[in-house]
Amino acid sequence: MRRVLLVVLTVVMSLTLFGCTSNEEPAQEESTTFVVGMEVNYAPFNYELSSPTDTSVAIDGGYADGYDVKIARDIAAALGKELVIKKISWNGLGAALEAGEIDAIIAGMTANDEREEGIDFTTPYYDSKAMIMIVRKDSEMASYTSIQQFSGKNVVGQMNTSYDEVIDQIEGVNHITPKATYPEMVVALQMGDVDGITAEVAVAKGIVSANPDLIYINFNEGEGFEADTTVSIGLREGTRGTEFFNSVQSALDQISEETREAYMVDAVENQPVEN
Repeated sequence: MRRVLLVVLTVVMSLTLFGCTSNEEPAQEESTTFVVGMEVNYAPFNYELSSPTDTSVAIDGGYADGYDVKIARDIAAALGKELVIKKISWNGLGAALEAGEIDAIIAGMTANDEREEGIDFTTPYYDSKAMIMIVRKDSEMASYTSIQQFSGKNVVGQMNTSYDEVIDQIEGVNHITPKATYPEMVVALQMGDVDGITAEVAVAKGIVSANPDLIYINFNEGEGFEADTTVSIGLREGTRGTEFFNSVQSALDQISEETREAYMVDAVENQPVEN
């Protein structure tokens, strides 16, 4: 009997000491970092350098810089956090966000219905205004003024982006299997494997600046692509309305349009020459 009482007493004491906290989540300290995912391979929005600059952020094997990095730095500063950049392939960004490996995607990503199903987006932080085409400067396509003139031509876009989706707006186009990265598309164009690659104005300016053998086409009004060319910050699904989401949105709102445009000019001028 004494042994039974002793066991019962031991159980009661254990419950008293530990039971009250068994169903509670352990307290977690607020993170001191703002972890952002991007390709670091999509100039002028984001690119990799071998040497640091005043605005670059160290990553494994080099330094990340570009328009997205500048925006991310301003937001991290407003949040009072240290900015960390993670280099992640385009197709892996959504999964990394969902898994909690990163806090945000700032990678020239356009919000659309499909992406909105798994990501909560802020308002746009940049708008390239138009979707255009990059071609070889010495080609017949350099004089085209309408996307429909590319009927029968080989055109390529980047995988899982609006760049690839808009190609089918060209009747009779030879829609080439999309490439995983923009540098791959540029090489395909220069090698003559394709006749044109789709791009936003900001990206096209950077590519042409780095590759004098290429030129981009501004199509006549009403004869170009119909596409959303805004880009937004992606945050984890279910965070909209939370303190974190609102703080990121507020930090973004503090960046003036004049500053955003100046950041893009600087990003284009200072992107690496080689792709």
